[in-house]
Amino acid sequence: MIRAEHIFKSFDGRTVLDDISVEFETGKTNLIIGQSGSGKTVLLKCLVGLHAVDSGEIFYDDIRYTALGFKERKAIRKDIGMIFQGGALLDSSTVAENIRLPLDLFTDQSEAEKRERVDFCLRRVRLENADDLYPSELSGGMIKRVAIARAIVLNPRYLFCDEPNSGLDPQTSIVIDNLIHEITEEYNITTIINTHDMNSVMEIGQKIVYIYKGRKWWEGTKEDILHTDNRELNDFVFASAMAKRAKKAIGGRRPVRRAKAHSARWTAPFRMFRPVLEGGSPPAGASARKQGEHEKEKPLAMASPKQHTHDIVPAG
Repeated sequence: MIRAEHIFKSFDGRTVLDDISVEFETGKTNLIIGQSGSGKTVLLKCLVGLHAVDSGEIFYDDIRYTALGFKERKAIRKDIGMIFQGGALLDSSTVAENIRLPLDLFTDQSEAEKRERVDFCLRRVRLENADDLYPSELSGGMIKRVAIARAIVLNPRYLFCDEPNSGLDPQTSIVIDNLIHEITEEYNITTIINTHDMNSVMEIGQKIVYIYKGRKWWEGTKEDILHTDNRELNDFVFASAMAKRAKKAIGGRRPVRRAKAHSARWTAPFRMFRPVLEGGSPPAGASARKQGEHEKEKPLAMASPKQHTHDIVPAG
C-alpha cells in the first residue's frame, strides 16, 4: 500500500498539486488519469521520490517515506520497479544486459544467479529467445515487455508505470495491459499507472484517481466511471462524439462482469465500454470481432496461483 496525505507541490510559485490525499491499494492496478498539465505526472514523481513535496506525507505501507534520508530511501528503492514511457532501454546493451542492470546495481548475486533470474523474467513476459537482441531490433511491444521484465527483476513490492501503452497499437496495448494486471495480482504488488489511455482505464482500472487542475477530483472503479455524473470527468473520459453516444446508449445500465477471455473481442473504439456492453447488445455502430481473432502479439502464459508473498520467483 502507498498512501499520500495532504500533498502540496509547486514550481516557481505555481501550485501543481493542491492538497492531494489518496491511498493506492496492494494487489490492484491503481490508475492516475487527467488532462495534460493536470499534475498527474508530478504526483507520480513525488510518490516515487523524484520530486520532494513542499508539504504532506507519503507512506510506503507503515514507513513514512517523506521522513527518510537518502541512504534510508535506498533500501525502499530496491523494492520499487519502474516502467518508463519509452521503455528507457540502453541502446548499446542487449535485452539480457538491460534486464540484468538492477541486479548489477543492487545485489551481490553471482553471474549464474543473475543469468537464472534474467531467464525467468524473460520467460514471464514471453520473450525467451530475445536475450541477445538489441533494442533497435525490437518491436514497440517487445520493448515494453523488456521494460516490464527489468522492472520485476528485483521482486518489487511497488510498481510504477508511466504511460506503459504509449505508442502502441490497440491490440498490443491489450497484451501489455493484461501482463501488468496479471503480475500485479499474482504477486500482490502495489501498482500505480499514469495513463491517458481510456481503453486501459476501462480494461484494468481497479482503482482510478482523476486529477483535475492539481486536485483529486474523483476516485472510483472502472464500473463507477461509466455511471458518474462528475462533469469534468465525463468531459475527459467521454471526449469524443462517439464516446458520448456510447455512454448515452449505456444509460443507467449497471456493469455485467464476463470472463477475461472475451477481453479482445471488441474493436478498439468500443473496448473501453466492454464491461457493460458484453452484458448485452452493443450500441448502434459498434462492431465485434469475429470469434477466434487474436492479437498479433503472442498470447500470455497462464497465470500461476496467487502467492502468499510478493516475491516473483520460479516455481519450485
